[in-house]
Amino acid sequence: CGLIDEGGINRSRPFREPHHTASMAAIVGGGRRAQPGEISLAHNGVLFLDELPEFNRAVLETLRQPLEAGEVMIARANAHIRYPSRFMLVAAANPCKCGYLADAARACARAPGCGEDYLGRISGPMLDRFDLRIEVPPVAYKDLDLPAADEGSSEASQRVALAREIQAARYSDLPEVWQNADAEGPVLEQAIALTDASRQLLQRAAEQFGLSARGYHRVMRVARTIADLACCDQVERPHLAEALSFRLPLIG
Repeated sequence: CGLIDEGGINRSRPFREPHHTASMAAIVGGGRRAQPGEISLAHNGVLFLDELPEFNRAVLETLRQPLEAGEVMIARANAHIRYPSRFMLVAAANPCKCGYLADAARACARAPGCGEDYLGRISGPMLDRFDLRIEVPPVAYKDLDLPAADEGSSEASQRVALAREIQAARYSDLPEVWQNADAEGPVLEQAIALTDASRQLLQRAAEQFGLSARGYHRVMRVARTIADLACCDQVERPHLAEALSFRLPLIG
């Protein structure tokens, strides 16, 4: 794609942020020369989609298979080319079209239905592939003068690096598993080792919120990672409860 100087190696993880008007070929790959798209240019890095509901729905739906497989096949009349696409998908969206759903004084006359319609542009199967769903409240002007948080970015980065070291040691005997996100089946069950009480909590939550099989296992992986960030060998109920909180519906 001409992004790396001849003979050079890019040692920085990529961060790609395409505009919501990007075409299918630009995001997934294609064109006459079957060029790689943004999902492949973000391989081993981050793909950030701002204003997620504004993306063409057909484009978003094509991300589902690469997110699971870690690769994408570009088919053309004269060639089939497989590109890697193992990326972390991060997205942001306003709660509704006007953006003031949480502010009754400024929200439009269609609230709260406008929020359901707006976020409804994201299909259930696509939303199910997000491990963490976080509602970020508006920042008041008076909060801008508050002192900095006790834990800054550098301290958080150190905790993340330590958690990755813990995971690397845990799966050192498994060549195809590097981190909790790669764990499946018996490997995941052994890594999380839920107690009876924790498993009952997870099963009740699965029934109440209608978790899919994919969502059920993603909660387990997130709970294991939360425990790793806390340097806990055992996944406890608070870790599992926190992981479950990240899968609550965005619109109540």
